Amino acid sequence: MNEPRRGGGTWRDRQERDPYVLQARRDGWRSRAVYKLEQIIQKEQLLKPDMTCVDLGAAPGSWSQYVTRKLKGRCRIIALDILPMDALPSVEQIQGDFTEDDTLRLLLSILENSPVDLVLSDMAPNISGNKALDQPRSMHLAELALDLAKKVLRRRGNFVCKLFQGQGTDAFVTETRKTFERVKVMKPKASRPGSSEVYLVARNYRL
Repeated sequence: MNEPRRGGGTWRDRQERDPYVLQARRDGWRSRAVYKLEQIIQKEQLLKPDMTCVDLGAAPGSWSQYVTRKLKGRCRIIALDILPMDALPSVEQIQGDFTEDDTLRLLLSILENSPVDLVLSDMAPNISGNKALDQPRSMHLAELALDLAKKVLRRRGNFVCKLFQGQGTDAFVTETRKTFERVKVMKPKASRPGSSEVYLVARNYRL
């Protein structure tokens, strides 16, 4: 089936021209999304040796790959996605739907009450193109990620979460500020300019 053309070629054409896609291939990263995390980490310094990290919406695994590579494997990462992903050092994988209670219970059982230093969420719904449907779905995923962060983070732990600017985002930021000392919203340079995608960075969880 031919892919739809939208202002400058097919999606595949644009991918082939995307400098971050090309750079990811050269650098051995699994996807261009790694540069979003890298740009956040460079500003926020969220990584430290021997940390425990939960990576939600992990597939194909570039964020987990970045964390374990930067920390030279001195970390524990639990990566979760509905899609499968290839193995990585220091990464335990859960394939499941995070919106289902069974998947959450499995994640909590694997953690065995050990505190988490960093929760990352790059989760996004399957985009239908209908913002009236897509925005509530994306906010639901963000709320689930925040609920998990509140359950598992150690005191002064950190949380990074993808958001799409629109209805509900301001209220979500306000809610996050109730339990974290510092909250900011960032748009990494690697995010596509025309996208409403941003990232919330919440520092220093207050138990």
